[in-house]
Amino acid sequence: MTVREKFMTYQPQIKIPATYMRGGTSKGVFFRLQDLPEAARQPGAARDQLLLRVIGSPDPYGKQIDGMGGATSSTSKTVILSKSTRADHDVDYLFGQVSIDQAFIDWSGNCGNLSAAVGAFAISGGLVDPARVPRDGVAVVRVWQTNIGKTIIAHIPMTNGEVQETGDFELDGVTFPAAEVQLEFMDPAAEEEGAGGAMFPTGQLVDDLEVPGVGTLKATMINAGIPTIFINADAIGYTGTELQDPINGDAKALAMFETIRAHGALRMGLIKELSEAATRQHTPKVAFVAPPKSYVASSGKQVDAGDIDLLVRALSMGKLHHAMMGTAAVAIGTAAAIPGTLVNLAAGGGERGAVRFGHPSGTLRVGAEAVRQNGEWSVTKAVMSRSARVLMEGWVRVPA
Repeated sequence: MTVREKFMTYQPQIKIPATYMRGGTSKGVFFRLQDLPEAARQPGAARDQLLLRVIGSPDPYGKQIDGMGGATSSTSKTVILSKSTRADHDVDYLFGQVSIDQAFIDWSGNCGNLSAAVGAFAISGGLVDPARVPRDGVAVVRVWQTNIGKTIIAHIPMTNGEVQETGDFELDGVTFPAAEVQLEFMDPAAEEEGAGGAMFPTGQLVDDLEVPGVGTLKATMINAGIPTIFINADAIGYTGTELQDPINGDAKALAMFETIRAHGALRMGLIKELSEAATRQHTPKVAFVAPPKSYVASSGKQVDAGDIDLLVRALSMGKLHHAMMGTAAVAIGTAAAIPGTLVNLAAGGGERGAVRFGHPSGTLRVGAEAVRQNGEWSVTKAVMSRSARVLMEGWVRVPA
């Protein structure tokens, strides 16, 4: 084979229109469904293989050097948007959590942080009826979250006919200020297969969760925003003030949390066999809570106990999150609004419409409207503010 013949056997890279965006404390590659290669416009192996290659996974080095991923769960994400096929919605939003070291994309849940960028991308990408977008003011974008079958209402600031991205809203975990984006997660109790759509799939606000090698832990297991298992920090030897390194550098601790997650998933009815937890990495989440204490956040910022209602630390894709997942914040706000959950008790108990919690990067406020009818709790919506902006737009290139 001649040199020329050898090189002729290789196909050129394909170009796909894409936008790299920050939403909340996450980053991801955003696509319009219509821009994807035809084979990737439907769920399945072709789509997964394409998106894995875009992000640079699987990478045994754990760096995602040959892709757009940032080698953390917060930066190994993809989003596909299209005009909504549902009445009273503008856009359909599909989220994929890309594993870093495995050839696997988890489609089982939403990303609350990237939800903040969906409205802006939808407007700029022509997916929202221009008649519904004011030249100045706030555009209300009605998002259908297809992973979990829920509605998100995004309030997007507009200036001179363009999405406003700059502003003075500060979000702990994000270095620079930007424009505020308010999100309403409507009826956030997740309708998970096997959990019967119940907010509390076990029927209890607090359960005794038996975890081999760990013990029997008090746990609040809730489907709201994203399925989440809440446990008390002191029950597993923590204070709730921990930052990433002491936990993420402790293989034994990470294995413990994964064991808790797997047994909680089984108890919640999200999986039928423990082995299934390995192929459902994105959900459920595990979080531990504690009453307020003062601590120094990862940025060096002092967080005073008097400025927060409780402490929460959460794990995502097997690692302690550097701030807080947006969907987990919805779960926190929802659980805090319901008297008797571990989250509510850590915050001091009683009825409350909002909480401010401390996380590794600082604090976050989230509100929820909870009502009790016929002995059953329901939450009409959870509300929080994030920010988002375009980091880069153009095309991603992927080897054919």
